[in-house]
Amino acid sequence: MFLLYNIAIYLVGFLLKIIAFFNKKINLFVDGRKAVFEELTQHFSSNDTIIWFHCASLGEFEQGRPIIESIKKSDSSFQNFKILVTFFSPSGYEIRKNYAFADAVTYLPLDTRRNAKKFIQIVNPQLAIFVKYEFWPNILKELESKNINTILVSGIFRKEQAFFKWYGAGMKKSLHTFNHFFVQNEDSKRLLNSINLHHVTISGDTRFDRVFEITKQDNHIDFIEKFIAEKRVLVAGSTWKKDEELLINYINNEASQNEKFIIAPHIISEHNINDLRNKLTKQTVLFSSHTKSTDAEVLIIDSIGLLTKIYSYAHIAYVGGGFGAGIHNILEPATFGVPVLIGPNHTKFKEAQELIGLSACQVIHSANELTTTLKHLFENESERVAKGEFSKSYIVNNTGATRQIMSYINKTLHRNA
Repeated sequence: MFLLYNIAIYLVGFLLKIIAFFNKKINLFVDGRKAVFEELTQHFSSNDTIIWFHCASLGEFEQGRPIIESIKKSDSSFQNFKILVTFFSPSGYEIRKNYAFADAVTYLPLDTRRNAKKFIQIVNPQLAIFVKYEFWPNILKELESKNINTILVSGIFRKEQAFFKWYGAGMKKSLHTFNHFFVQNEDSKRLLNSINLHHVTISGDTRFDRVFEITKQDNHIDFIEKFIAEKRVLVAGSTWKKDEELLINYINNEASQNEKFIIAPHIISEHNINDLRNKLTKQTVLFSSHTKSTDAEVLIIDSIGLLTKIYSYAHIAYVGGGFGAGIHNILEPATFGVPVLIGPNHTKFKEAQELIGLSACQVIHSANELTTTLKHLFENESERVAKGEFSKSYIVNNTGATRQIMSYINKTLHRNA
C-alpha cells in the first residue's frame, strides 16, 4: 500500500509538470515549490525553535490563524519560538504569503520520501500542527521517526473517509502518528475511537474564535459608509456565476430604491468583473475605481482581503458557492448579527446545518425564492433583526477552541523546554 502511494506521488509530480504548461493555477503549484528548501534555509537556522502550521488552503489558514496569533501575542513564554506556515494550495499561499505573524510562509513540498526527510531535517519543528485535514504519509512518518509532537486542530471526520473503511489501512496508519486530535464534534471523536485512537479532545472549531475577533477590529471603510447612505444593504460574498444570475435578476427587476448591493465575486479577474457589470442594468461602481460614485446602486468589490470588513455593513448576507462545490464561509457574516442566505449545496457544512436549524440561515433554490426571501426580510425589520441575533448568539456560544488548544501547546512545549 505504502509502495503504491509513493509510486503515485512520483507520477502525480511528473504529470503536474506537464499540465503546468497549460494551466495557470497548476503552474503556480509547481513553480512555487521549486525554491521551498532554499527559502527555508534563508529564514531559519539550526538554532531556531519552530512551530510549524500546515494549512491546505485559505479556509484552513483562517482556522489556524487564531492559534498563530495567540502564540505571537502571548507573553514572554513564546518569545523564542518562530512560526512557519505552509500551504498546499496556490489560492491560500498567494493571498497569505506576506502574513505578518509568520516568520516564513511557503508551499509544502510534494510528499515524496526524499522531500519529507529534507523538509523535516531543515525545519525540525518543536511542534507540528495540521489544520482540519491533509494527512501526508511520508511527512507524518518522518515526524514520528524524529519524535516530533504532532497535533490536528479543528479536525472533522466522516464515516465515508478511507480511514474507516476496510481498504484504508495505510491511511489509518498515518493517523496513528498524531499525538493528539482536537476535533469539532462528537461524531469525529467516536470515529477516531473506533480505530483505537483515544487521545482526542472535542474543542470545537477555531473559526468561531477568529470571526468573533473580527467584530472587535476596526471595520470602517470610508467609501462604503458614503455608498450605503443609510439604505438597506445586501452583501453578497464569494459569489459564482449561478449565484450572480439570481442576484442580477433581483437587482435588475425587483429591487427598491431603498436598497443597495455590494457584490464580492469569488473570482475577480477582469473578464468576470466586466461580465457581471455588463449584465447589471442598475448603475454600478467598482471598488478599485479612482472616481467612485456614491449614487451607484451596486458596488462590485474587485479587490481581495476586504470581505470580512464589508460584512459589517450588511443587513442581509448572501454567501456564494452553494450552487457549485459548496458554500464559502458563512460564519464571517453571521458574527456581525445578520441573517444569511445560501445555495442548496451545504450538507457537508456543520455550521450551515446548525444555523438553518436556528432560523438564522435560509437555503435558496431559485431566483423566485431569492426574490420572495429578500422582499420579506427587507420589509420586516423585526424578523430580520431577530434572525441576525440568532446568528450572533451562535458565534458567541461556540467560541473557546483556541483556549483549549493553547493550553495543550503551553504544557507540551514548556514541558519539553
